[in-house]
Amino acid sequence: MAIDFSSKQIQDNPAYQEYVKLGVTYQKYVDQSVPYTFNRWVGFGVAFALFLLRIVYVQGWYIICYALGIYLLNLFLAFLTPKFDPSLEQEMKNESIEEGLPEDEPEDEEFKPFIRRLPEFKFWYNAIRATILSLFLSFFTIFDIPVFWPILLMYFVILFALTMRKQIQHMVKYKYLPFDFGKTKYRSRS
Repeated sequence: MAIDFSSKQIQDNPAYQEYVKLGVTYQKYVDQSVPYTFNRWVGFGVAFALFLLRIVYVQGWYIICYALGIYLLNLFLAFLTPKFDPSLEQEMKNESIEEGLPEDEPEDEEFKPFIRRLPEFKFWYNAIRATILSLFLSFFTIFDIPVFWPILLMYFVILFALTMRKQIQHMVKYKYLPFDFGKTKYRSRS
């Protein structure tokens, strides 16, 4: 049985009204944080450092730390990957040539800007939420599953190295750079 939140009885409930008010306030602060990129990432760094200090200090919750690391790696790879994968575009172009269909556009006709699969704000937002959740979970002993942490660390380092190597090869092959530094900057003539 699903709860119908549009009913008058639920909307008149003071607890529901406070929940809605809290949600609106939360969204307001999230929206206000958008232009402060550096400050947001400093906040993430502080939260991540607190989490790591907690893990090192209590000598436990390694499985939560590993899960957070894998999740952050997944977010980072989505952040580095273009929204429109050039390998798929090239594969579709090759198939159309093999089938004898005319090409839609000549090669190198127009500039295509780098658009990320995961925008910077969503990357930060998901990363900070996951870090705070991991910090919260590290206070409950039920999540302290005994594991031999050096194996998890070694596996994570190997996974990170292999995935980043593959991502860098993809970036070199299709000639894109997901960061702004190192790119030519043009100034307007005013």
